[in-house]
Amino acid sequence: MNPVVHFEMPYLDPTRMSRFYQQAFGWQTQALGEEMGNYVVVTTAETSDGRPTTPGTINGGFFPKKPDWPAQHPSVVIAVDDISKAIALVQQSGGTVLGEPLEIPGVGKYVSFTDTEGNRASMLQPLPRKGAA
Repeated sequence: MNPVVHFEMPYLDPTRMSRFYQQAFGWQTQALGEEMGNYVVVTTAETSDGRPTTPGTINGGFFPKKPDWPAQHPSVVIAVDDISKAIALVQQSGGTVLGEPLEIPGVGKYVSFTDTEGNRASMLQPLPRKGAA
């Protein structure tokens, strides 16, 4: 079974978005800068090694809205063991993969897709955890 490990939402104004989620929910935000596509990581739960320590919790991120990107809506990220196999399964099951997998430094391989209902979601083949066998 492949778990949901992250959520994503678009933003128009990163400062306004960060202030809102910090004030309303106490989330911590970290802007990654232009070299990482102006992505903003949000921490919603206590973490160790960048991952939530409380079972059932996930962290997330925000990406800038762009006029030429498809399906810019809140979505989830699903962890997969092998992104190539997962892409094939999504396509065989009637979904559409949105581009080629991206290598996110220090994180893993990532690609978005739409399901048969038109929902945008993403897949991540995470890098092995430090100290994992």
